[in-house]
Amino acid sequence: MDHIAPLSVDDDELALLTDLYQLTMTQAYWKEAMTAPATFSLFFRRLPPERRFMLACGQQHAAERVSRLRFTDRALRRLAEVDHLEPAFLDWLADWRFEGDIWALPEGTPVFANEPLLEVDAPIAQAQLLESLIMNLVQLETVLASKAVRMVMAARGRPVVDFGLRRMHGVDAAVRGVRAYRAAGLSGTSNVLGGLRHGLALNGTMAHSYVLAHDSEREAFRAFARHYPGTTLLVDTHDTLEGVKTVIALMREEAGLEIGAIRLDSGDLGELARGARALLDAAGHVDVKIVASSGLDEHAIEALLADGAPIDAFGVGTRMGVAADAPVIDLSYKLVEYAGEPTIKHSPGKINLPGRKQVFRRHDAHGGFVGDVITGRTERVEDATPLLHPCVVNGQAAPDAMAAADAARERVARDLERLPAALRRLAPLEGEGDYPVTLSERLAGRAGEAP
Repeated sequence: MDHIAPLSVDDDELALLTDLYQLTMTQAYWKEAMTAPATFSLFFRRLPPERRFMLACGQQHAAERVSRLRFTDRALRRLAEVDHLEPAFLDWLADWRFEGDIWALPEGTPVFANEPLLEVDAPIAQAQLLESLIMNLVQLETVLASKAVRMVMAARGRPVVDFGLRRMHGVDAAVRGVRAYRAAGLSGTSNVLGGLRHGLALNGTMAHSYVLAHDSEREAFRAFARHYPGTTLLVDTHDTLEGVKTVIALMREEAGLEIGAIRLDSGDLGELARGARALLDAAGHVDVKIVASSGLDEHAIEALLADGAPIDAFGVGTRMGVAADAPVIDLSYKLVEYAGEPTIKHSPGKINLPGRKQVFRRHDAHGGFVGDVITGRTERVEDATPLLHPCVVNGQAAPDAMAAADAARERVARDLERLPAALRRLAPLEGEGDYPVTLSERLAGRAGEAP
């Protein structure tokens, strides 16, 4: 029988999660004795379509993982099978440790084009090796958090629950996605491992199969409600409003039967929610909630609520779990300084901002955000807040600088209120401009220098 590959990447092989050219370049730096300090910057050049901002997520997590990265004996044995890698270089990798600094935005920070999500300061042979791993970690969580926060904005304070596990792109995305969802403000997840690992409340109802496995819908509802007092019952297996009537009849027949909510999962959700609410209220069950699911995204949620649908919570799956409308960002990890000299790439459409940088967020008298300024690392901007902070120093993670999950969630909730109202709308109104991001005079001069 062939060996069955594991489902996840073990810590002792994480250093192998890289592209081959990172290793061959690092070997070349080692052979050429290139040990000067370098700075690599992680950023994106343009926002994806329909995004007014992105939520930076995963960068501090990535920085912490990097501080523990090692080439274990197991990893080195595997690398010995790779062409072009010399035994002496593998011996050097055995002692490899990240010894540099990483400056990063706090988890959950709204971020815009060309602003660094993180910068790595380290000898070039150390910093180069991190590119693929850092990009993978930050890409996924930033994309998912940025999609999820749009659901939160559309729901206007109503709970949004993740139902996307079954159709997400692999087990790693499904588990790490819950981390991003928690930061974005989702209230719960159906994903047991993800919820337990990342501290997001577990929520779930039932599937149609449970109803179909019983002699009748009534018996299925009765049994489930007895097993799980206060549960949510899925009422659309046959006829949705007849299902609601069955729920009402059960609560009338059996005193003390606790049913907390019904769930609508097909049909015209707005019309069915109005019909269900009318039936429940007429029977005196004003406290029974209505949960809606079935192919929802932020636009569907916004439309339902704009039409006055009496829906109390939303379950969102595939379209959020794969970030269907914008599954990638134009994320880049570029060398911006080497041996004390700023570097700049001049390829058309792929220019980067040179040198070590800082981002300052300006605000008005009420604390609202009014614009950002990207500067050199040592520059200062009056009456503005610097966003990049060192979270790894001399190769060691700085625990006080790492954002806890609750802190990231709180930051998102707070910063959403501080963003301009235009950015909190899912789509811009005619004539609305983008959030202003400018360069300091010094950085603009550097960026405009000829090669």
